[in-house]
Amino acid sequence: MFRISIRTARATHITAAAALALAALTGIAPASASPSRAHHLALASVKGSARIMYAYSPKDDIRFTIDAQAAPYTHRFPGTRLENGLPTDAEGTVLVSHHSAEKNATFTAEARVDCLATGGPVATLTAVVTKSAVLTVGQRIGLSVYQGSGDDEDGGGARLGFSWGIGNADVDASGKPYQPVVGTCMAPAPFAPVVHGGYQVHHADIEVR
Repeated sequence: MFRISIRTARATHITAAAALALAALTGIAPASASPSRAHHLALASVKGSARIMYAYSPKDDIRFTIDAQAAPYTHRFPGTRLENGLPTDAEGTVLVSHHSAEKNATFTAEARVDCLATGGPVATLTAVVTKSAVLTVGQRIGLSVYQGSGDDEDGGGARLGFSWGIGNADVDASGKPYQPVVGTCMAPAPFAPVVHGGYQVHHADIEVR
């Protein structure tokens, strides 16, 4: 038994050495030697495209396409308390398409993602508008996503919320209502049901440095 154990250990050692040599020759590193890739895969993300049913415009075709991924501590503000960025910093894009049945016209908007936070199948993200005929360029918008079961045919219970849809209102000193600035990662609950398509939410806990 002792001799068998030694031979087995030696064979294992030779096999491991051969694998490392092969990896060196082919340029393919073993999975355990790629911590950066493992970390990359663990980052939070939200991806997908879906049509929603908006209570104020039930006949309209409204779609949100989201491709967002966490990019912790990349949005730095030198000389401030945010000089190192935040763990919720993110990158990516948001595309909005709203076809108005009443006006028989389609309005679109594009925005650059700047923040993402997840909690299980739920995510909130914000993005700054870069191109639009209806939203203000430079305005930050907030979105929330509930993944649901992932069934594309009926949305699988997925839902989406957007900051200008039902809330984000305040009153100034004179009593006049206005829409305040949306802070990073701030969004309402996902109030609008998805009727086609869906989203994939990959959750990752926030890592504070």
